[in-house]
Amino acid sequence: MPKTTRSGAARQSELPSTLQRSDEKAQRTFAHTYDAAIEQYDGDEERAHRVAFAALKHTHEKVGDSWRPKAEYGPSDPHAEEGADSDAPTAGGVDANASKAHLYDLAKELGVDGRSRMTKEELVEAIGKENDRRSRRALG
Repeated sequence: MPKTTRSGAARQSELPSTLQRSDEKAQRTFAHTYDAAIEQYDGDEERAHRVAFAALKHTHEKVGDSWRPKAEYGPSDPHAEEGADSDAPTAGGVDANASKAHLYDLAKELGVDGRSRMTKEELVEAIGKENDRRSRRALG
């Protein structure tokens, strides 16, 4: 099922829940990329889903249970930099390429304990865990 309406708007009922709680640009980016990928990959929904999230991660980062615009366009982690065939781990929407100061600020906003003693990699992991926890809680 297409993720966009005839007018090009994102079809809310077709979006993942984290995107339903995100801004319109995040929704459009995901929906348009998904629809194009579905056509390109002969209806392979799983692949289209991965491609759409990969595109979203270039413009947005996951914070809590929604997606926010990033300060700078670009890949969010080594997996995104290397492409679909990469063996590098993904950061699950956390902008692992952001500065440590930015990651610290997000961890503070999310209430991550022990953040002042964490390395950049530990901040990425802790933010990812908190994002997952909040997304699960939002689903009920």
